[in-house]
Amino acid sequence: MQTVAWPSSYGDAAKPRVGFFTDTSVCIGCKACEVACKEYNQVPSSIEGFTGNSYDNTIDLGANTWRHVAFIEQRVPAGVLEGASLVQSAQRGEVIDGGVQTYQEGDGFRWLMASDVCKHCTHAACLDVCPTGALFRTEFGTVVVQEDVCNGCGYCVPACPFGVLDQREGDGRVWKCTLCYDRLKDDKEPACAQACPTNSIQFGELSELRERAEHRLGQLQQAGQPRAQLYLADDDDGIGGAGAFFLLLDEPEVYGLPPDPVDTRRDLKEVWTAAGVAAAALGATLLAAVFGGRG
Repeated sequence: MQTVAWPSSYGDAAKPRVGFFTDTSVCIGCKACEVACKEYNQVPSSIEGFTGNSYDNTIDLGANTWRHVAFIEQRVPAGVLEGASLVQSAQRGEVIDGGVQTYQEGDGFRWLMASDVCKHCTHAACLDVCPTGALFRTEFGTVVVQEDVCNGCGYCVPACPFGVLDQREGDGRVWKCTLCYDRLKDDKEPACAQACPTNSIQFGELSELRERAEHRLGQLQQAGQPRAQLYLADDDDGIGGAGAFFLLLDEPEVYGLPPDPVDTRRDLKEVWTAAGVAAAALGATLLAAVFGGRG
């Protein structure tokens, strides 16, 4: 998995690419990852209060929220709880026995929990639009912001297809998950993964995590979770795959994630080419009008 400036620019110092595999099927919404991230990285408090749509009180990722556990409450479709066939009932029983239950049967609601984070994209638009080099690719293939180099221009904020990047109020600089870069250099796992009590957040070499994720996906689908899918685990997607990918139990939109994210620089060449052609055509038309009129 090749990424911009990695591993070629590091030579023998390059390390295997590492990242996160987040298995949302076992996330219990405890927010231990949020707390561990804040405590270790000294991220300021960011309690936003309740929106009225969820019990989540941090709402989304931002400069002061590098890990965000999303709470998605869904009413279970009619027929799932009542009138289910024996096969459906057996499938639900297998899911429960396997520790993958996401239904509160008595209330008729399904609770989906998912710990979101910077994706550390293979094709990271934020990194390439940064004019100061504050964003860089580490020897582990992750993307990090150097706060002492960031000038607060904000170019990277709209470049991110996931809305991860944000400028800190009163500071102006951009802050985000570093995948605990300093811990990686000491052969330690990131604070959030270490704190996760259910192993929902798994850290390791990306190639090994993807193999593990494929196996887990097969288990869930066989256990009666037909919508289960891997998100951002494909090198052929719009961002070339990500260093942080997810196993979801429903469509990405349900979790507030873009269904088909793309590198925001992907079409720039075509856009500028088209603009150049249009400008040339307009110029030719104007010249023809000016000189043609004189004749």
